[in-house]
Amino acid sequence: MNLPPSPAAVFDWHAGWRYGLMGLPLAFVALPLYVTLPNHYATAFGVPLATLGAVLLAARLLDALIDPLLGRWSDRLFAQSLRAVLAWAALACAVLGAGFALLFFPPFHGPRALVLWATACLVVTYAAYSALSILHQSWGARLGGDEVQRSRVVAWREGLGLLGVVLASIVPLALGLSATAALFFVALGAGWAAWRVARKPPAGTTAASEAGFFAGQPASVWLPFTRPAFRALLAVFVVNGIASAVPATLILFFVQDRLQAPKGTEAVFLGSYFVCAALALPLWLRAVPHLGLARTWLAGMLLSMVVFVFAAQLGANDTPGFVAVCVLSGIALGTDLALPGALLAGCIAAAGDRGRTEGAYFGWWNFATKLNLALAAGVALPLLGLLGYTPGTRAPEALQVLTIAYCLLPCVLKAAAAALLYTLVIRKTP
Repeated sequence: MNLPPSPAAVFDWHAGWRYGLMGLPLAFVALPLYVTLPNHYATAFGVPLATLGAVLLAARLLDALIDPLLGRWSDRLFAQSLRAVLAWAALACAVLGAGFALLFFPPFHGPRALVLWATACLVVTYAAYSALSILHQSWGARLGGDEVQRSRVVAWREGLGLLGVVLASIVPLALGLSATAALFFVALGAGWAAWRVARKPPAGTTAASEAGFFAGQPASVWLPFTRPAFRALLAVFVVNGIASAVPATLILFFVQDRLQAPKGTEAVFLGSYFVCAALALPLWLRAVPHLGLARTWLAGMLLSMVVFVFAAQLGANDTPGFVAVCVLSGIALGTDLALPGALLAGCIAAAGDRGRTEGAYFGWWNFATKLNLALAAGVALPLLGLLGYTPGTRAPEALQVLTIAYCLLPCVLKAAAAALLYTLVIRKTP
């Protein structure tokens, strides 16, 4: 008698790229929206930086707040049919593509009109981005499988997402905004087409749709917080996420002022970081069958701590040393990308919620991701100013403050995340 192949064996590279390809345009669009757009509006249209900051902050906060509701909406779509999910995903792709084009190529250039236009377009574009992300993540979680399969599913999504980040960091500078928009449209279309023929998750229950939207909303939105395992995992995710977001916020200050590296080396540092993260994903996946998801993630945290302790010893012109930091911290990043999402999928299955309420979980998960970025910028930058650091300084005391914030603060936060992971997750795992 022929036995069916295990789920982990069946999820090969064919299944991986078909599901994961949508991760590329989703990661590709994030960098222009968060990094290129403010600079474009300030330099091309003369919009004041303070105004841009207020617009971006308001749009991001609203985007984070609606994520849990989008998660509830995602669950109702999955309860209807996979065809409904793909149809709404196609609409979200169209809105996201149109929003991107309208943001970077506005129909008018008056400062006041531009601010109103950018605010409206950002709200719509962020909402489409979040909706598409939650639908895609929920689809992957519903595929189920053991720890190895779940880690592979997430690794394909995040690995192709890293390719999107690398492309987004090169294309705008090398080819301009028009080529960037054209490439984004092609990637969105290819991602949706691949998703359409990707592995289908098993049919879920219809419990999520038995009540009306508003009648059932509170229970569905807050359901994840009734699960102790999710609360524990989310605590680890938030603390670890802030630890990773702080150096991401401060890296250019560290490179320019502490290392005093030549202009243009930023691309080398960032490129080596993201490329090594992508290359490390298969290596970390090989460790999962031996260590398990949580212990493999813990190993990545410990590696990151060692790397940033070393980074604290660097000074002016230590460019080769910082390349090593980027390579090793990129390798550690691989665990942050692939394993938390796989742990969340397992948490959902263990709670008996697989096939019913993945959207609610990923709504809060994405909310936490955006909160991490906001907290990192909101805490690290004001703290640096209070302690005497200003960009461009060469004062030893100010540079020491920058080193502590860039290197040692993330180590403390990573240590706290590792302790939480061990006590709340690993020790509670049978």
